Amino acid sequence: MSAESPVIEPEFFAPRTAIDDLLFEFLTEKAQNAPVPHQSVLTLMLRDFISGGKRIRPLLCVTGWIAAGGQGDAARALRLAASIELAHTCALIHDDIMDASDSRRGRPTVHRALADRHHASWTAQQYGLGGAILLGDLALVWSDELLHTTPMPDAHRTAVLRCVDRARSELIAGQHLDLLTTGNLHTSVETMMSIIRYKTAKYTIERPMQVGGALAGAGPEVMRAYTDYGVPLGEAFQLRDDVLGVFGEPDRTGKSRLDDLREGKCTSLVVHALRACGPGEASRLRELIGDPELGEREAAEIRDLLTSTGARTAVEQMIEARYRQALDSLDSAPFPPHAIRTLRDVAEAVVHRTS
Repeated sequence: MSAESPVIEPEFFAPRTAIDDLLFEFLTEKAQNAPVPHQSVLTLMLRDFISGGKRIRPLLCVTGWIAAGGQGDAARALRLAASIELAHTCALIHDDIMDASDSRRGRPTVHRALADRHHASWTAQQYGLGGAILLGDLALVWSDELLHTTPMPDAHRTAVLRCVDRARSELIAGQHLDLLTTGNLHTSVETMMSIIRYKTAKYTIERPMQVGGALAGAGPEVMRAYTDYGVPLGEAFQLRDDVLGVFGEPDRTGKSRLDDLREGKCTSLVVHALRACGPGEASRLRELIGDPELGEREAAEIRDLLTSTGARTAVEQMIEARYRQALDSLDSAPFPPHAIRTLRDVAEAVVHRTS
């Protein structure tokens, strides 16, 4: 893993300012026109939360539009991209509740921030959870508003909505499987990879590109090329997250590296370690992982075991294999050369990032 996060070419990030501006203006208007005063406070909190995102999914939506031959005014692609970011915001807010996370992007999670500002300490936690659920729901409602008010031909709209529906359904299926396996350290490699594929891989890379491609009227060959690139790269993305979740630096990732261990997440690292280690080491891992009071000293012991059993090396090899698979798919992808260059840069940054 490189010491510094690789830089994606500027052409990939070029639409980011336009996406950010659209979201800022949209949410500012929602705050100004809120039906009740307190909703404006929540809306501004949502706007602040969104301000720290990487925008990988919306930018891949625009890239998918370009790769399918989208030309001219990009306003429609940008609006769809902003819709994807709002839906992702809903997923993040709700995911933090399910994981009982305290921080996101270096700041308190939404449910923690709401609890901290509540006037009654004895109901603050419940208020924070309830308020965050509602705020996530509101982000999803407004994601749909942007989606359904994006002008496009009816045939393209049908294809776009099909991709969006699949992305959301797959995300929920993967998230539910993740919940079912949390605390179960007997999870198989096959189940772990299913979680990765549906919770992250397809949702993060493949489906956003397909949404952009559907807007441009992409045919079956182009849609398959998104899959060939997006699924392995998305799996590499989540496998890298697994590594960073335990070995990353919190000041770079913006998240605690104790959360996954305290929650008992059966990540790729844990699955590989338990398959490779002896009975004594396996017993110790099962004793430590899932302890809500786990401290840094115990976490360091887990990291040592994940390293000494070869688990970390095995996961790094899985990442590299999927990275190569994604790059190889671009050799025959029916995309214009500048889109292929951008997607190669994206793959490098996704796989070798440190945050």
